[in-house]
This record gives sequence, structure tokens and C-alpha cells, in this order.
Amino acid sequence: MNDDNAAERVIQDLRAALTGAPPGTRLPTVRELTARHQASPITVTRAIRALAAEGLLDTQPGRGSFVAARPAPPASAAPDLSWQSIALGPRPPGEDSMQALLAIPRPGAIPLSSGYLDPDLQPASALGAALARAARHPASWQRGPVEGREDLRAWFARGAGPMRAEDFVICPGGQSALATAFRALAAPGDTVLVESPTYLGALAAARAAGLRVVPVPADVDGVRPDLLAAALHRTGARLFYCQPLFANPHGATLSPARRPEVLAEVTAAGAFLLEDDYARDLAVDGDPPPPLVANDPGGHVVYLRSLTKSAAPGLRVAAIGARGPAGARLRAARVLDDFFVAGPLQQATLDFVTSPAWPRHLRSLRTALRTRRDALLDAVRRHLPALDPPAVPRGGLHAWLRLPEGTDDVALTTAAAARNVVVFPGRPWYAAEPDAPHLRLTFAAAPPPLLEEGVHRLAQALRDG
Repeated sequence: MNDDNAAERVIQDLRAALTGAPPGTRLPTVRELTARHQASPITVTRAIRALAAEGLLDTQPGRGSFVAARPAPPASAAPDLSWQSIALGPRPPGEDSMQALLAIPRPGAIPLSSGYLDPDLQPASALGAALARAARHPASWQRGPVEGREDLRAWFARGAGPMRAEDFVICPGGQSALATAFRALAAPGDTVLVESPTYLGALAAARAAGLRVVPVPADVDGVRPDLLAAALHRTGARLFYCQPLFANPHGATLSPARRPEVLAEVTAAGAFLLEDDYARDLAVDGDPPPPLVANDPGGHVVYLRSLTKSAAPGLRVAAIGARGPAGARLRAARVLDDFFVAGPLQQATLDFVTSPAWPRHLRSLRTALRTRRDALLDAVRRHLPALDPPAVPRGGLHAWLRLPEGTDDVALTTAAAARNVVVFPGRPWYAAEPDAPHLRLTFAAAPPPLLEEGVHRLAQALRDG
């Protein structure tokens, strides 16, 4: 019994010595262990053999005992997940383009493609202060109306013509609102008309909803009413997606002459016009025209406005509204998605847009965007004079450059990336075949010196291609 206790003491002592010791570390000798634990050499040797049998130590005759090398865990075979490809079926179209569009540039890259403001242009301090204040309000953590705070909805309703607070529902960002609208206003298999080119996030959301996307060409004055009328007649579509103000990617604003024509064609067809007013706060030159919904007495316009582009990517707050049964369907669809937008974020948003910080931010943003737009276009005229756009964008975040005939815009994007410049090809912005190769360049995501250097490198990539 005493020998057993002594052996256990030796084993515990050796286990403690083994813990954390690197392989090859010399362990106490038999003589040292015998004296330390007042055990016989036979008992100590038996304890050492027990640990050696577990692979914890190596015994080397004439040299002593050492910490054993720990074997690498057996490599397990990678699980076979190929069955998932059959279960999932084909990938939805547009996924790769959306992931590329939202990819964060690697460190050191010059971002000439982005859907958001440069961090230097974002009102981060004001937003942080507003969110801190909201977090201290216990009521903001409670469940609120599923359609969102009434006072925040009322803020979005201002300037939206006949729209009222009860017509709106708050959404976690414009992309979420688009997905809701396409599901609520159309059924899988229905046709939706879109400007061509148009926001690729809308294309992806419409296709994800099972809709058939049909393009309607646009030019420097916005969508062409004659072709819109023809498309409505030919397809029987009851939904038209449009960005009348500083359209992404091409930057056009629907001209004063075309605004009533577009509304008249939609009204005559008994259709809805989904107005994506993402750039309401991004005017650079002059004051923007009112939204189309302001001149829509018949409830044909479904109105969407987001704050993310003009404030910060983390301010995922938007509102979408419609009157009549269409509004009810939008609100019902939002409940199915995620119940409601987080209360503290709604409270912080309302705090921010109703404070002096909001108009102050918009004033400084307009100045900064004008400076950066001019810097980008000046760089294009110096390094890529053949690509100078026919019209200067009067707002928004982007410039739309037509490339020489035969240029592969995707290959040029890859070549620019090799020079550490991020640009985005024009092809994904078309629902069908593009009319010509283009690039969308963003002037809001980098300061003027980087815009100059980025265009210079892009010119090199185009020449070397």
C-alpha cells in the first residue's frame, strides 16, 4: 500500500514537471525522485514506466528520462460536402458581383470603387454621441411599433409629397427595403422593368425574388419615356424600378421634361414606380428637384430613401412608403423579415437628423464631394482624356466612363488591381447586354491626391492592356 502511494506521488510530480515543458526537457533522475519521495528505486522506476507507456516521456538508458515529443493529432479526412451542390441547385445570379462590390479593399489599395463615403467624410463623432445618448434611454431598448418610430417616419415623410408617417415603414438599410419591395409588390415570375444601366444591388434583389428583369435604356436625361411605354406595353409589367436623381452608376438625373412623361406612362399602365431616392442628400451643384412622389396623386410611386450613403455604412436606416394596399403589403412583408429595426439605432438616427449636426454635415459634405469630383475629373482629363464623361455628375458619388470600343472592362479591372487600384467594371450594372464597355469610378472614397494617383495607375493599366 505504501509503495502504491509513493508511486502515485512520483507520477503526480512527473506530470507537473511535464506540464508546459518543451519536448526534450530532462526530467528528475531516479536518485532525485527516490530522495524526494522517500520511495524505493523500484517504485520510482515503475512510475516512470507508467508514464512512458502513455507516451509522455522517453527513457534513455544511461542518460535519464526526457519529455517526449507530442505526436501531431491524426489528420482527419476533410468531410465530403459535395452533396450540398445538388441540394442547393444553381447559384442565384449576381452573387459574385455583389460580393466584389462590397469587398473591403486590401491595405494600401486606392479605392476608386465604393458605395460609401470615405471615413474622413463621415460624421462619426456626431453619430457616436447620438448613439450613446440613445443607449442611455431605457425605452429605446423596448419593443416599439413594427413599422418603426412614428417621429422618425414623420421625418422621412417630409418632402415626400402626399406621403404621411403612417405610409412608411423603417428598414435596416436601402438594400433590405429593395428586397422587401420586390417581394411585396410582385410575385415570382413577374416582370420588373429597370433603367439600363442600373444599381446592381437592385438587379440582384429582383432576381432573388424570382422576378424577370427587363431593361429600359437611359441616357444623360434619365430613362427614355418612349422606350418605357413600349416595355410596359410589351411585357405587361406592373413595376418599374427607377433612380430619378443621380442614378447609380451613370449619374443622370431625370430631366424636367421627362418627369411628367414617365409618371404618365406608369399611370396609364396601372403600374407602380419604385423610386429609389438614395442620393437625396448627395447634391453637389445646385438644389435637387423634388422626388417624383411629390407629384403623384394616384399612389403609383413607392418611395424609398436611405441615410446610409450620405452618412456612414453603419447607419443602416432607411424608410420605404406607399399609400393604400401597397403600403399595407410593404409593412406586412417587413414584419416577416425581421420584426423591426433596433430601437437604439432608430433613436440615434432621429437624434442626429433633427440636430444642428445634420445640416452642418450636409454642408461640409457638399463642399468635400465637389472638391473630390473635380479632382477625379481633372485627373481623367490629364491621364485619360478620351474617357472624359460627356456630362459632369451634379451629385451622387460616381463618374461613369465609357471605354474605347473593344476594351474588356473586366480585364481592365483586374489589371488595375495588379497596380493596387480598385475600380469596378460596367458590365454587371446591365440587366442584359451592355451597349459599350464602361467603368464606374467613385470620387467619394479617397482624397484628391489618391484620386490623382489612382487615375494615373489606371491609365497605365489601360495602355499596357
